Amino acid sequence: MLKTLLAIEDDRVSVESAGPRLSSAEPGAECAARADVYRLLSGAFVEEPGPSFVQALRRPEVLQSLAGVGVGFDADFTTPDTESLVERLACEYTTLFATTGGFPPVESVRLTGRYRQDPHFQVRQIYAKWGFALHKGRFEVFPDQLGVELMFIAELLERCGLALARGDEAGYRRVEREVKRFWTQHLGRWVRGYASLIEQAAEHSFYREMARFLGGFADEEIAAMGLRIDDLDHGRAVVPKAEIRVEFNPDEPVCDSCEGAPMGTSRAAPVHTLHDLR
Repeated sequence: MLKTLLAIEDDRVSVESAGPRLSSAEPGAECAARADVYRLLSGAFVEEPGPSFVQALRRPEVLQSLAGVGVGFDADFTTPDTESLVERLACEYTTLFATTGGFPPVESVRLTGRYRQDPHFQVRQIYAKWGFALHKGRFEVFPDQLGVELMFIAELLERCGLALARGDEAGYRRVEREVKRFWTQHLGRWVRGYASLIEQAAEHSFYREMARFLGGFADEEIAAMGLRIDDLDHGRAVVPKAEIRVEFNPDEPVCDSCEGAPMGTSRAAPVHTLHDLR
């Protein structure tokens, strides 16, 4: 399994259960195999790959396993020494995902053109509901970042496998429904278009191949789960900024200017749209 081959000890971002860890026994081959792929893809996108990740990924058996699913890296990934490759991938990561004009792997940005929009708060609530806590790695990340969302699904799939091992069919179905719901409300709405964009924009074969792998895997997962989800990302190089909606009460005093003035009749505060003036 890819997870076994990629036994990586690194200071990476992690999504962990806030409660006691359950047994790590391998219960369901299909759930375990799917979780392996989610973790691999998460490791590629959550932050710059570190030496441990790169070394694990370049093992002959891992490269052979990846080749079996159509992932073929060029010499720019397979031949450089680890230090040089890590530095090159860090530069590519920054260029693709972190600089002005790049394409941040964040759901809010891809769907609204802004950070910390509805997806950010929605997925944070979902993680809390399922007892997961987000721990940063070398850097702080957003809860709706691609790597974090993929890690969350990997953790849910492990719970599915554990439920099957216990013979808990109801528990398995409950977690399985959440996997489908999360794909329908979040991942499925943006990762396919985003993957096609990164595949075209990447200069290094590592990100090109991982993006292509992500797109194909997303298609397979959606089909296997029997879901019908529209891709709202469309691989756009530029995402228009959505309007910011805020709620405020126009009758509320401002700057103490109406101190002592009679209060108007109480009424429900309407919702007003605040347009971006930049």
